[in-house]
Amino acid sequence: MLGLRRVTRLRIETQRMTLRLPDHGDFNDWASLRDHSADFLIPWEPSRSNDHLSRKSFTNRVYWATRAEQQGTALPLMMIRRADDQLIGAITLDNIRRGPVQAGTLGYWIGQPFARQGFMREAILGVVHHAFTALDLSRIEAACLPENAPSRGVLEKCGFKYEGVAQSYLQINGRWRNHVLYANLRGDRRGRTDVG
Repeated sequence: MLGLRRVTRLRIETQRMTLRLPDHGDFNDWASLRDHSADFLIPWEPSRSNDHLSRKSFTNRVYWATRAEQQGTALPLMMIRRADDQLIGAITLDNIRRGPVQAGTLGYWIGQPFARQGFMREAILGVVHHAFTALDLSRIEAACLPENAPSRGVLEKCGFKYEGVAQSYLQINGRWRNHVLYANLRGDRRGRTDVG
């Protein structure tokens, strides 16, 4: 008899949400939320391809998410409100680097009807805790547009500290834009070193 390896799907539980990898059944909720929140999200995000909301594009996203999590390069997670199983946004720990760096980059979005209710703060705290404890990362980075006060505020409330400005960091809505850089360090050791 062949041994079967049981695949355990990653789940991070927060007070009000389950953060988990996307699956094919999320397509309709995801496409609807992204479509209805487009005007809210466009000022802050890179331009999307014409087929961004297509089933094929989402299917590719699901396969990429599964591969990335298995390879340890990213954690692309859907934010599901447990009270009603509603998809409300997504958060991704991407560009996970190992070796002497032990770092990753955080990105996120939330649907307009769910903004300003503390969900993103809860999701960020859950992912950062998982990254520091389960993944043994040492540094989580994030970047946002300087004028994005809600994003800056949530990062600061979650323990991220401002580190500077990256010139022409990312194309947003078709233009190269400067971004403010933030980082959260496990056991915040800024100014200290173990090297003697």
